[in-house]
Amino acid sequence: MILSYKELTVRDLSNVCDPAAFGFETTKELQPLDGIIGQGRAAAAMEFGLAIKRVGYNIYVAGMTGTGRSSYTKSIISKIAQSEKTPDDWCYVYNFKNPDNPIALNLPMGMGNKLERDMRRLIKGLKIKIPKAFESEDYEKQKNNIVQVYQEQSSCILENFNSFAKKRGFLIKKSEQGILTIPLKEDKAIDEEDYLKLEPEERKRIEDESFVVQTKLMEVMKQVKEVEKAAKDKLENLETKIALVTVEQPILDLKEKYCQYKNVVEYLQSVQRDIIHNIEDFRELNKVDEADALLSEKMIIKDYTKKYLVNLIVDHRDTVGAPVVLESNPKYHNLIGKIEYESNMGVVTTDFSKIKSGSLHAANGGYIIINMADLMHNPESWEGIKRAIKTNSITIENIYSIAGIVSGGMKPQPIPLNIKIVLIGSGQLYHMLYNYDEDFRKLFKIKADFDIDMSSIDDNIIKYAKFISSHCEKKGLLHFDNTGVAAVVEYSRRLADHKNKLSTRFNDIVEVLIEADAWTRIDAEEVVTSYYVKKAIKEKYYRSNRIEEKLQELIDTGVILISTEDKVVGQVNGLSVMDFGDISFGKPSRITAVTYAGEKGIVNIEREVEMSGSIHDKGVLILSGYLGEKFAQEFPMSLSASVCFEQLYDGVEGDSASSTELYALLSSLAEVPVKQYIAVTGSVNQRGEIQPIGGVNQKIEGFFQTCKARGLKGNEGVMIPHQNVVNLMLGDEVVEAVKNGNFHIYAIKDVVEGIELLMDMPAGNKDEKGQYPEETIFNKVQKKLEKYARIMEEIEGEAE
Repeated sequence: MILSYKELTVRDLSNVCDPAAFGFETTKELQPLDGIIGQGRAAAAMEFGLAIKRVGYNIYVAGMTGTGRSSYTKSIISKIAQSEKTPDDWCYVYNFKNPDNPIALNLPMGMGNKLERDMRRLIKGLKIKIPKAFESEDYEKQKNNIVQVYQEQSSCILENFNSFAKKRGFLIKKSEQGILTIPLKEDKAIDEEDYLKLEPEERKRIEDESFVVQTKLMEVMKQVKEVEKAAKDKLENLETKIALVTVEQPILDLKEKYCQYKNVVEYLQSVQRDIIHNIEDFRELNKVDEADALLSEKMIIKDYTKKYLVNLIVDHRDTVGAPVVLESNPKYHNLIGKIEYESNMGVVTTDFSKIKSGSLHAANGGYIIINMADLMHNPESWEGIKRAIKTNSITIENIYSIAGIVSGGMKPQPIPLNIKIVLIGSGQLYHMLYNYDEDFRKLFKIKADFDIDMSSIDDNIIKYAKFISSHCEKKGLLHFDNTGVAAVVEYSRRLADHKNKLSTRFNDIVEVLIEADAWTRIDAEEVVTSYYVKKAIKEKYYRSNRIEEKLQELIDTGVILISTEDKVVGQVNGLSVMDFGDISFGKPSRITAVTYAGEKGIVNIEREVEMSGSIHDKGVLILSGYLGEKFAQEFPMSLSASVCFEQLYDGVEGDSASSTELYALLSSLAEVPVKQYIAVTGSVNQRGEIQPIGGVNQKIEGFFQTCKARGLKGNEGVMIPHQNVVNLMLGDEVVEAVKNGNFHIYAIKDVVEGIELLMDMPAGNKDEKGQYPEETIFNKVQKKLEKYARIMEEIEGEAE
C-alpha cells in the first residue's frame, strides 16, 4: 500500500531566526527606529489625509488595539503640526446691544491674553479714576456753579411770583401738597371761617383773583422746571465731559495698541460708549465700603463693571505650531463647551464670563484625536461633532436646549471651525458606521487601515531590531543581544500565526521586552539574551494558564474521556481552541458517530439541543453532500447517523472539526477502527478536500501536552490541513519531540489521505463499474449503505 499523506520534518514546524545573520552584537549598536514598520498602507493614507485640507476629509484610523495605531497617529500628527501655523486665540465679550448673545473675538496667538489683561487693568484703573474725577475740586466747583445758577434763577422766578400774588391779595405758602395760594385781608391771611363770613361779592372777587394767580402759578412752575431741566442737562454734560476726559484716553491707548484688529476696536468703542452712559455704575462702587458692609449687604452689591472684562476661552500663547488635542473623555461638554450657572439667594443666573470652552475649541486650527469606543458611549457627543463639522462652527449651548427640554437662555456667537478630526477605532465599528450612519461616509472620507501582521523579510526584521533598540532607549531597558532579538522575532511570527510574517501587535511585543528586561535584572545580567526572552514568554503564559492546567488535570484523571491508545470504531480525537482573552490554548475533544438504517440523515446532536453555531451546523450538513456524491449515485442513501462532541457543555462553533466528524462517520459505516493516538483538525468541503483552520499551533500543542502527560510512546501525532503548514510556529518542546521521533505531525490534502493515515487501509477508487475495490474503506461503506437501503426497502414493502 502506498501512503499518500505527508509527515512533516523538523524544518517544517517553525521558522527559526538565525542570530548570526544579524550584523550586530546588541541593539545598542543600532540606530533607533524612526516611524512605523509594516503599516505602509495605513501610513500612506494617514499622510494623505493630513495633507488634504478639504471639508469631509477627516480620518478614521481602523485596526486592532496594540498595532501601534494610537502611538503612530499621535507621533505623525505632532510632527506635522509643529511646522504649521498656530491658530488665533478666542475670547467672548459682552454684547451691549443684545446681552444674551455674547460676541466672539479672535486675535493672533498670545494677543488674547494681552487683551484680557489690558481690559482688567483698564477697568481696575477706571474704578479708581472715575470716582476721584467726580470728587475733584474742579468738578465740585463747576457743579456748584450750575446748582447756584439754578437756585438763583428759580428763586428769582418765585420771588417775582410772590410779589405778583401779594398785589392780587394772596399769600404764597409751600406745603406737602405743593404751593398753596391763601387770600389776604388787611395783609392777614383769611381762614376758612372768616372766608365764609365774607359777602358774596367779596368771595366772588377773591375767587376770580385766585384763578388769575393759579394760572400765573402754572406758568411759573413751567419756568422753574425749564430752569431745572437746563441745570440737569448742564450737570449731565459736565459728568459726560468729566467721564470722557477720564475714560477716553486709556481706551484710546488700547485702540492704538489693537488698531490692526477691527473687531477689537469696535468692541472698545462700544465699551467707551457704555461706560460713559452708565458712569454711575463706577461712582456707586465706592459708596459702600465692602470691608464694613454686612454679609447681606455684600450679597446685594453687584459689580456692573464685570461686563467690560474679557472671557479668554482659547489661549495659544504657549502653543508651538498647530494644536494637537487628545480627548480621552469625549463627553458633550468636554468637546463642545458649556455655559455654567450660579445660584444667588435662590436665583440662578449666568453671563458671558461663565462660558467654558471644549476640546474642539482648543484644537481649532489643528487636530483632535478621539477614541471611537469612548465616543460611542456618548451619542450626544457624536451628534455634536457631526453638527460642528457640517456647520463649520462650534456652537456652545445648553444640551437640554438641543434636546428641546428647555428653551431660551444665553446663546453665544458660534466660532468658525477649522479642524482635522481623527477617530481611532476597530474595523468592525468603521463598517457599522459606514453602512448605518449616512453622515459618517461624508465626513470621514479617509480610512487608515492598520494591519495585524507584515511580511517577515530581512528589511522588516532589521526594523524590528531597531524598534527594540528605540524602546530600550526610551524606556530605559537593558539592550538585547542578537539571540534575544531572534527570540523576539520568532515570538512575533508565533503571534502572527505565520512563518513568513511578523506581528504588528506591538503592545504584546513591548510587554515581552519589559518582562525580559526584568528577568535579566533579577539575575543581575547586563544584556537580554534569548534565554530571558523565552523565560518572559513562558512565565507570562504560566500566569494565565490556570484553566488550561485544570482541564488537563480532568483529562489526566479520566473525568474528561480522551483515549490516546488503541483503535476505536466511530471515534476520533478532534481538536479545538479555547480563547479566554489573555490566553488561548488547544484541547482534544472526543467526537463519536453512530450509524444505522433510517432516513433521518446525519443528526448533529449539538444542533438538536441548540449548543452549536451556524458555521458548525453548515460543516455538518456538508458531510451529507460528500456521502451522497460518493455513495448515493446508484441507489438512494437510507441513513440515520448521529454525530456528537462528547462531554461538551458550553457550545461549539466553527467548522474545523467537520473532517473529524466525517472520519468518525466513515469509520462507523465501514466498521474499521480509528487510531486514537492521532488527533485530527481541518474542515472539509463536499468534494472531500481538506480546508485550512485557525489556531493550528495551539491545537497541536494541546494534544501534545495530553500525550506527554501519559508518556509519549512514539506513535502519537496530529493530522492537519496541508495549507496550515505555513502557519506552524511550534514551541521548542514539540519540535524536540518530533526531532526525536516521539511525536508526529502529518499534512493532508483530502479525506482519502486522512483515511489511509487513521485507519491503515486505503480509501479506494471507483472502477469502471462504479464499484470500490475490496478491502478498502469506501467499499465497506458502500456495502453498509446498500444494506441499509435494502432494509428500508423491505420495511416500506411490508408497510404497503
